[in-house]
Amino acid sequence: MRLIVICGATATGKSDLAVLLAEKTNAEIINADSMQLYRGMDIGTAKISIEERQGIAHHMMDLLDVTEDANVAWYQEKARSVISEIHGRGKDAIIVGGTGLYIKAILDELNFPDTDPVVRAELELELATKGIAPLFERLEKLDPAAALAIDKANSRRVIRALEVIKITGKPFTANLPREESSRYPNAKQFGLVMERDSLSERISLRVDQMWEKGLVQEAEKLLAAGIMQGTTAQRALGYAQVIAQIEGKVSQEEAQEETKRATRQYARRQETWFSRDERITWISPTQNALERILESIN
Repeated sequence: MRLIVICGATATGKSDLAVLLAEKTNAEIINADSMQLYRGMDIGTAKISIEERQGIAHHMMDLLDVTEDANVAWYQEKARSVISEIHGRGKDAIIVGGTGLYIKAILDELNFPDTDPVVRAELELELATKGIAPLFERLEKLDPAAALAIDKANSRRVIRALEVIKITGKPFTANLPREESSRYPNAKQFGLVMERDSLSERISLRVDQMWEKGLVQEAEKLLAAGIMQGTTAQRALGYAQVIAQIEGKVSQEEAQEETKRATRQYARRQETWFSRDERITWISPTQNALERILESIN
């Protein structure tokens, strides 16, 4: 049974292409977008609707409440189990999404996680405003062995240890590095890539449509559900901006423009991440993408 990956920047059309491919190959789909794991976060994450799924089974969606925090180790275990189940039914599995670290966690034997720029920025801000003492105290509580091995004065290593703990949900010392190898050496990876201006236009249109579809009302429900109590869900693109609008801190136009800017920045980070993986075959979503994938996997 085959394992196929469709990755790339946001708004390149990955979800729709995955459904078309699944229809042609009798496959099931596994979500690799970290924010689509959350129930109720539909419009803001551009989650594919039930109707758009065309009867194709979609896995790893709507598993968590917004008050819960996802981590890579949990996702890796769950997603690999789903792959085994799909293959056990004699069907192909298609991984689709733009969270590069999650895709890498499925495919490769990672014990040492890649950096998460958001988590890193939060820790560095805390260092700048509060100093190293509270960070090191946290490390002593979460991983005493790491605190013994790391010099308190080495803020870079303290931050890295806390980042790994946050990303994986495991102690830093449980993430000892080992040589990286592929869990699925025969997996086929395809990346969707678009010219920068075209992608920017698609992002702008998508953001405008999110507000039209009711993103404000969705965010109000999520606020009532406790989204501000969780640390992961509230980081999703668009939600911080629309919540600021709800609270009267910015206008709707300002919230939309900031969401567009942040999404374009995120798309560039995604492109940089995926460009480092030489196993990915890059294709344009507008140039017979489905046919090209089918030719490659058959």
